[in-house]
Amino acid sequence: MNNNRRRFLQLLGASALAPTVSSAADTYPTRAIRIIVGFAPGTATDIAMRLIAQPLSVRLGREVVVENKPGAASNIAADFVVRSPPDGYTLLAMTVTNAINATFYPHLNFDITRDIVPVIATFQSPSTFVVNPSVPVKTIPEFIAYAKANPGKLNYASSGYGSAPNLNGEMFKIMTGVNIVHVPYRSSLVPDLLAGQVQAFIGPMPVTIAYVKAGKLRALGVTSAKRSDALPDVPAIAEFVPGYEATIWHGLGAPKGTPPAIVDRLNKEINAVLAAPDFKAKFAKIGGTTLGGTSAAYGKLIADEIAKWGKVIREANIKPQSDK
Repeated sequence: MNNNRRRFLQLLGASALAPTVSSAADTYPTRAIRIIVGFAPGTATDIAMRLIAQPLSVRLGREVVVENKPGAASNIAADFVVRSPPDGYTLLAMTVTNAINATFYPHLNFDITRDIVPVIATFQSPSTFVVNPSVPVKTIPEFIAYAKANPGKLNYASSGYGSAPNLNGEMFKIMTGVNIVHVPYRSSLVPDLLAGQVQAFIGPMPVTIAYVKAGKLRALGVTSAKRSDALPDVPAIAEFVPGYEATIWHGLGAPKGTPPAIVDRLNKEINAVLAAPDFKAKFAKIGGTTLGGTSAAYGKLIADEIAKWGKVIREANIKPQSDK
């Protein structure tokens, strides 16, 4: 009887809680929602999330604000969101950097796939392989040939060890067998690239596209599997290096334990934002493509990217600067 009574009380308690959980999801949101960005204001992630926040605020009927918590390659922001209440009011602006960090930083206090629920992939953009015009090459095959004829004499810039441009360059080296030197920057690398202090850069198209169109940098290829509509005359690197692909993707995640109904609501409303023609046009101008889709599809993208970049990090033996 005691066991039966205990079981009855447990069921009664669960049934009493059920309406509360359901009601919270049904009435969500009741206050402002924060999107935590792990990079400084004015960066690509920050700009993209602010573009999303405004129409999402309209659809949800509550203010959606972007809060910047830069540092440690976005790990500070991720840790903050992981520790936040799983109620849908604190979201993480995720990027390919989070997938890279899963391997690059082996002692994080969190696991991005365990502790963050994928909400939706928002957009992606290719990187552009650019060189200073002083480099005597105009195509990817010419660059490979020139680099092999001059081993160790060419260098490529990145925004630091473990950054997407660093891994783009190392994957290119692995797949082509060229010997080019990595030059990491803590501040903007663009001035040195324009001045020819560094010769090459495989970085985000929004950073390079204006310089390419102005003739200040020469684009040899884009890192997407196919050509970009933003630079239709620039071939994909994969046309010459089969299988080479590296996109800068963005998305949103929520703390583990966030009710599925809230995740579904966010997914639905953000999908609607991303589908708007005027919104697509804004990203197309800088070479971006809106994504959308299900939470599960975004979770698969994250897992695939962790595996892909983990392999590059291990093969190239890339480590945090403090470990080198």
